[in-house]
Order: sequence, then C-alpha cells, then structure tokens
Amino acid sequence: MQQYDGLIIGGGAAGLMCAAVAGQRGKRMLVLEHTKKVGKKILMSGGGRCNFTNYQVEPSHFISQNPHFCVSALKRYTPYDFLSLVQKHDLEFHEKTLGQLFCDRSSKDILAILVAECEAAGVEIRTQCDVESIDYQSEPSDTRFQLSTSTGRVAAPSLVVATGGLSIPTMGATGFGYQVAGQFGLKVVRRDASLVPFTLSGDLLELAQSLAGVAVPVSVTCGDARFREAMLFTHKGLSGPAMLQISNYWQPGEPIEVDFLPDVSIADCLAQWRTEGRKGELKNALAQLLPKRFVQAWLEHHPSVKSLGSTTLANLSKADTEALGQVLHRWTLVPAGTEGYRTAEVTRGGVSTDEVSSKTFEAKSVPGLYFIGEVLDVTGWLGGYNFQWAWASGHCAAQYL
Repeated sequence: MQQYDGLIIGGGAAGLMCAAVAGQRGKRMLVLEHTKKVGKKILMSGGGRCNFTNYQVEPSHFISQNPHFCVSALKRYTPYDFLSLVQKHDLEFHEKTLGQLFCDRSSKDILAILVAECEAAGVEIRTQCDVESIDYQSEPSDTRFQLSTSTGRVAAPSLVVATGGLSIPTMGATGFGYQVAGQFGLKVVRRDASLVPFTLSGDLLELAQSLAGVAVPVSVTCGDARFREAMLFTHKGLSGPAMLQISNYWQPGEPIEVDFLPDVSIADCLAQWRTEGRKGELKNALAQLLPKRFVQAWLEHHPSVKSLGSTTLANLSKADTEALGQVLHRWTLVPAGTEGYRTAEVTRGGVSTDEVSSKTFEAKSVPGLYFIGEVLDVTGWLGGYNFQWAWASGHCAAQYL
C-alpha cells in the first residue's frame, strides 16, 4: 500500500489547485482522476478560452444556503492572486465584458499552468483511476484514509473530495462526491442543474423555434434576482447569458419576467415619434429598436397587439401603447423546465456548508476529510466566478493538509 500526505479525488480546477499548493508546502500529494484526462471542464469552458476568473468577485455573486460561507476563502485568495499565478507563466489574457477574464489563445493554457505547478511540486497524478472504496480510522494516523482503487491501494492522513457536481456527464461528471459525504453521514443539499438553458412547451416553444438564433439584449427577473445581458432563442427554448444567470435563482413552476427594451420606454418612444411627425407603420418603427424578425414574430404571437403591425404611429391609441408595453417590457412566462445536467455549466446545491469549516474546508465531524469546489453548496454566477471559487477553496484547504 502506497502512502502519501494527502489524497485528492478529482483532477479538476479545485483538485489541481489544492494539490499544487499543498505540494509546494512539502506535502506528498496524489490526485486520483477517473477519466482519461485531468481538467476536462477547464478545456471546454468559455468556448475553449476558459473564463478563468472575474475582476468583480464578491460574495453576493454566489448562492448557498449559507451565503456567508464563501466570504473567508474569497478574501484569502482573490482574483488578483490567481492573476499573479497566470502572469508568472506569461499567460496572455483579456477582459471581455463585466470583468470576465479569458485566455487569448486556449483553455489549454490554464490547464498547462496547473499541471506545471503540480509537476514542480512533485504531485503525482493518476488518470483512469476509479476509487472503489474508502476505509477510515477515527484515530489520527498516517493511514487514516485507506482507498482501494483500480490502480491499487493508497493511504494518507488527509482526503480531499474535489469531484465537482453532476453537470455535463459527458465530461465525466458523477455524484461520487455526494456518495462520499453520505458514507460519512454528512448532509447534502438538494441539487439542481444550473447556469442552464430553459425549455418551453406548446405555443411558446413554437415561438422560440421560429426565432431560433435571434439574440436580444434584455433585463430578466425572477423573484428578487435581475440580470441584464443577452437572451437567445433556441429550438428548445431560451438560452444566452441572461437566461443562464437567472436559472441560478429559478425553481420549477416559478415565472420569469423579461424586458426587451430595458434602456427605453416604448411609450416614450411612440410619443416622441408622433411628435416628430413620423408616419410609418409600427412594425417598421419597432425594427429600429429590435431585430426585424423578432418584431414580426412577437406582434403576431400576442393577440393584444397582433393587429398593430400595420397600424401607423399616428393611429395608435393609449390602449395600444399599454398593450405594447406589456408584451415588450413585462413579458411573463413559466418555463417548462431546463435542459438539465447535459448542458448545465454547474450544479446548484451539494454538500451542506453546515458540515464544513469555512476556514479549513475540513468536515467538522470527520477529521482529515475535506470538500472543495463545486461539490459544496456554493454556486457562482456565470462569468468566471465558479473558477474563482475552485481556486480559492482549493488554495485555502491546501494550507491545512
């Protein structure tokens, strides 16, 4: 049986970060990854350019049953700490929008940095290695955790679970981390696919399909949450950054509200156009504010405004204006569901933060057992926040192995 100072299950962002930092502290670390390659979700993220962090990281950008849990780690390891690491490796990157930082070239560059850091720290990485069982001794010892794996038995005084969530099973995602939590009697919060497109049904689905490929800047609201980004119509429903963001806050059966003109009032526009003496038809005027294809389909879909497309601006009544305001500023719908874990970027929920120290990430009732990254009940917004959580939680846990 081979012995190490620490074992890490999961070779993703959090696991590799934790391994590298612990290795740099002189710990002999072993990373166990059940797929053929480490960092698969890193490679596919950000359209292949990896949105690896965000300049504007705040605790309010994360969702958890305990919203204060993430505060400590995010303060101790900031986006600028990770930027110091990537700059050390001369990574070329750029800011896109809303503080989001992407690789100039490829996501492979981020993974290469993590692997290089692990190699320099003497970390051993085993791929295609399945964990078959975990034995635990309550008394402190160098072999407190003994794992039977498909490549042999290994042991260490510390075990880190960095297995991620259920999102994108084709990338190797499983519920193994939750099974480990269950083995040790730890509570797991309900899990849902999140940062995920919505599906529609019936007439709404037909409408979305007719507009598939059309993107519109919108303001979308669900409960107290509101985001202003692009919405994309798809053959299954609604996607784009605005919909992915609001999915973090949506529960099945809840309505969401969309404002297609968040920067202007349609009533004010109509009044101004009439004052200017414009005499064109409404549909042509609206096409100056919104995609023509959208305008035509939108007016046709809603009975209250269906007949207005060919109406001249001068002939629109107050009731017509109010009806337009309703369908353009306050479109309310209840999604049929989401596309699920197949396309979800993250898993909302996970191992309860009540079970884990926010300082060390060690399970309060199981000395030597740590949980980091997405497997925990901490979910970030779209835009590099979940990677920053992986870096922060992995770095902080590594200080205590």
